[in-house]
Amino acid sequence: MTETLIKGADTILTMDDARRELGGADILIRDGVIVAIGHGLETTGETHLAGGCVVTPGLVNTHHHLYQSLTRAVPGGQDALLFGWLKTLYPIWSRFGPEEMRISAMTGLAELALSGCSLSSDHLYLYPNGARLEDTIEAARIIGLRFHPTRGAMSIGESLGGLPPDGLVEREDDILNDCIRVIDAFHDASDGSMCRVGVAPCSPFSVSRELMRDAASLARDKGVMMHTHLAENDEDIVYSMEKFGCRPGQYAEELGWTGEDVWHAHCVKLDGQEIDLFAKSRTGVAHCPCSNCRLGSGIAPVRAMRDAGVKVGLGVDGSASNDMGNLILEARQSMLLQRVSKGADAMSAREALEIATRGGADVLGRPDCGRLAVGKRADIAIWDSQGIESAGSWDPAALLLAGPTRVRDLYVEGRVVVRGGHLATYDLPALLAAQNRLARRLAESL
Repeated sequence: MTETLIKGADTILTMDDARRELGGADILIRDGVIVAIGHGLETTGETHLAGGCVVTPGLVNTHHHLYQSLTRAVPGGQDALLFGWLKTLYPIWSRFGPEEMRISAMTGLAELALSGCSLSSDHLYLYPNGARLEDTIEAARIIGLRFHPTRGAMSIGESLGGLPPDGLVEREDDILNDCIRVIDAFHDASDGSMCRVGVAPCSPFSVSRELMRDAASLARDKGVMMHTHLAENDEDIVYSMEKFGCRPGQYAEELGWTGEDVWHAHCVKLDGQEIDLFAKSRTGVAHCPCSNCRLGSGIAPVRAMRDAGVKVGLGVDGSASNDMGNLILEARQSMLLQRVSKGADAMSAREALEIATRGGADVLGRPDCGRLAVGKRADIAIWDSQGIESAGSWDPAALLLAGPTRVRDLYVEGRVVVRGGHLATYDLPALLAAQNRLARRLAESL
């Protein structure tokens, strides 16, 4: 039995069912689970002082392309819309292999951890030169984050009217067979699981109608979740109307891609009927505000989604379209975009933080995460509110207004991943040296 006490936090934002906020309180962790929250708690194990700190659940990232951390700020793609941006980057990504996938994933996950993230999904939809999904699963194990990788895919290349080059697409039978392989090998459905696997055809413009339908059937047969991109920008809507004769929400519904076991990335261009469909079907949305700004895609109707009852979480999206992976900044951006779109009272700092924690956990089907309550997993972020970012703040618990933007300590399943603002699970300077070496090699290979 291992036990840890987080002692004397200035404020604990629980995000529990009552959204309690506790002052001067403690959290007792035992074997990866929260066993008590209150005042005057004691332990025979380790005690970590949290005076001067705000404590929140670990943040949850519902959409990422971790491999893209090797292609930040690429010339030619810096000022392009989605489709042009992809055309620039596909040839570079085709040069990746297992090492690039593993190192880029480790770098992306370390960056997330330092921003307070304890649980991340990942959408890996290309597998060049022997790369496999387990390259990223191993990266998450090393860094220590809870992980929800998805086996993505592209099957329609340029010669068949798709967007990706033919060399990056796969045969659909091979895709489905590998989905079965990785689910059987790595998916853990148990409470407290550190790894769950999803099925995730890339997008309506890179896979066939048949693959979308077959992937949904496979996922439901295996009892895993389903993920894809949807309604990301105006180009996406035009493509859907021209190729399928309907809007993206209708296309998703016709192919079985709505329901509590489904979440879609972006959804910037959902209309009112599609929002109602997602609310009634309990379909989730991964909102990626910084990427949507970077690619000029627009402002997702998060206020309307939330008001209708749609499950909404946050995603940093890939680091080639963000170009950062800081989840607490993503939460701030989501709040600011709703305010600039709908007014200063459209979204509070606490509501945006809820989307980044409890909201994301609900999107990923993880009610055991994203909130601080007895019986929930000990995924805990501790934020030092005594630094310059918070100096003069009258309400440090309004974390997204004044910062900080880097976590002091992060626990995942009760284990320390970040301590004192530094990654505790791996040699970060060595990782960054490897990352930069690979990035230089890719650039020189062009």
